[in-house]
Formats: sequence, C-alpha cells, structure tokens
Amino acid sequence: MATQFSKGPTFGLSAEVRNKLVQKYDPQMEDELRQWMQEVIGRVISNNFMEGLKDGVILCELINKLKPGSVPKINRSSLNWHKLENISSFIRAISEYGLKPHDIFEANDLFEDMNHTQVQSTLITLAGVAKTKGFYTKYDVGVKYATKHQRRFPSEKLNEGKSIICQQMGSNKYASQKGMTSYGTRRHLYDPKMGMEKPMDHNSIHLQMGTNKGASMAGMTALGTARQVTEKKMCAEPVDTTTVSLQMGTNKVASQSGLTPMGGPRLVYDRKYCTPRAECEA
Repeated sequence: MATQFSKGPTFGLSAEVRNKLVQKYDPQMEDELRQWMQEVIGRVISNNFMEGLKDGVILCELINKLKPGSVPKINRSSLNWHKLENISSFIRAISEYGLKPHDIFEANDLFEDMNHTQVQSTLITLAGVAKTKGFYTKYDVGVKYATKHQRRFPSEKLNEGKSIICQQMGSNKYASQKGMTSYGTRRHLYDPKMGMEKPMDHNSIHLQMGTNKGASMAGMTALGTARQVTEKKMCAEPVDTTTVSLQMGTNKVASQSGLTPMGGPRLVYDRKYCTPRAECEA
C-alpha cells in the first residue's frame, strides 16, 4: 500500500517532499504498466507515461475494458475541467470495481503532478484486482488477491465441537501420573554430593527442590535447658557445643554490685552544695 500524502497545489510541497516522492517512483514498474495497459486497451501509449494519462481518456478506456460501461461518457476535449472530469469518473469507477479508498489516488496527484507514486500504486492495485476477477493478460502485473472460501457445517457437527477443549485454551491432554507415588507414601531423596547411589525409580526428589535431608539436631539441648555462655575475653572455656557466644546477646558477667535495694534511698553528691571532705574532717 502506497503512503498517502497531503493534497494541495504543487507549489505547496517543499523540495524535500518532492524528492522523496520522486525516489519512490519505480521506472521499471512504469514500463510494465504501459505494456499491460496497451494490451488491455489495444493502443499505444506515449513514452511520457504520466503526461499521456493526464487527460483521463486512457484511464477511462482502461476501466471500460475491465468492466464495460463503467464510464458512459468520455470527454475528449482539451479543456482542463473536461480532463479533471475524466479522471474523477475513473476514480469513481475503480472504487465501484473493488479498490479500497486508501489504494486510490486523487485527481490532483495526476493532473498537477503532485504524487505520481500514488498513481502508479493505484494502477498496480487495479491490475491485481482485475487478475483476481479473472481478467488475465500476457503481462503479469499486480498481485492476485485471495478469494473468500466460506464453509458451512451442519448444526450437529457444530454441537459436537462444544464438548472439545482446544489445547490453545489450556488442557491436560496427554498428562500422566506415571511414576508418581500414592498419597502419603515416602519418597526417596537423592543428592549426588552425598555419595548416595542414584535411585532406580522416578520417585526421588533432588535437593534443589527443597528438603531437610542430611539435617541433624546433634548437640542441641532439650527445650528449656540452660545453655552455658562463654566469652573469650573473660577466659571462660566452653563446656560443650551448647555454649552461646556473647555476640548472640547475654547478661554473662553482669553484676548488681553497689546497687541499692529496690525502693532504697540513694545519696546524691554535688560539689557546689557540699563541703569538701577535708574541711569536714578538720
């Protein structure tokens, strides 16, 4: 599909836009279109291809060959408004022939030399639609469009499909419980690093799947049992593996020396208000 461009007078387009439109035009395709149109209408088209199409006469003859009676009256006058009328009649006829609006050029694209690329694209599409409708020529131009292939199924066949779930919708088709143990049965755990022999069945669970295989409670004390706390700085030697380091939090070596009993008075001393001890003794 060719790109649509804004329509307007020729002088309204910048030099950059004109250069882009010129670069998209295909001279080789122009020769193929000329040969195809000459075969359809039965007469020679001038070497200046687009200039020869400006009056719209060749275009109207072309669509009348593809679909007779598409343009009842062709103006062969040299007046500009007659030429524009021919081009407009061709555009209306190819729209009824089956071309989509985005595939059709506008009259100014051809008459004012605004967008020859779009005109070329429209003629290629027209050749493809003609081929789709069964109008074949010696020169193969355009792409044949796929025809609609509609199928009708009886209601009984359609109802049978309602009980079938497509695999794209999610299905457990071909799912199997082969090798799985029954509910509550022990499963053998296997770890190659432990030097264990690889099991011969599919019931093993790899350690990467999560397991407490090889875990031990050796050295742990019973619930509620006291644990010996050691600290290297205090030269306290650990007794067993139940010793807890001071880094784990402890009140080991803590003392209440010098503390008053709960509720007892405490002596407060301030040099500003108390006499020095030496003067008191004197």
